[in-house]
Order: sequence, then C-alpha cells, then structure tokens
Amino acid sequence: MRAIHADESTEYTLGRKKSAEKLKVVAVRVDPAIERRLRLLAETTGRKPSYFLQQLIEGGLGALEQQWLPADVLAQVRAGTVPDPASSHSVPDLFGDLEQ
Repeated sequence: MRAIHADESTEYTLGRKKSAEKLKVVAVRVDPAIERRLRLLAETTGRKPSYFLQQLIEGGLGALEQQWLPADVLAQVRAGTVPDPASSHSVPDLFGDLEQ
C-alpha cells in the first residue's frame, strides 16, 4: 500500500514515512525474451517488474563502477560523494556535443 502526500514531496509506505527524495525514471530497451522473463518473475511473485529491475541495478552497480570508473571517481562514490557526471567523463560522450 502506498500513498503520496498532496505535495508529493513525502511518500508513505504502509503508514511509515519514506525518503523525501523522489525516485527517477530511467528507460531501457531490452530483448523481448528478457522482458518476458522479467514479467513472468513479477507475475509469479506478485511484485512489479520495477522492483526486480531496482534489485538488479542496486546489486550490480557497484561491480560496474569498480570496472569502469577511474580510481579517483570511484573513491568519491565509495565515500558517499557522487560527483556530477558531466565533470567526471574520462571519455567523450558519444551522444553529447562533439565540439567539446
């Protein structure tokens, strides 16, 4: 059960106050077979697909950071200070401004 306060800045889950920070939406394209597996998992367990996606992201993000982030940026993330992504690019963004 979830209720959102009128100003939408405070979320309550089962009567308890949840973090005032809003969750962000991220769109991802996946293979149809993966989507079917995710939907089956969600329907079988009674949970939403977004729950399992959140679990996958939280569980795998650390490993991806370890492999892909420069050591100084990784140290900042591990210390709880997540730098602005624009200031931590070690390679040019393929879809960003090409004249940087």
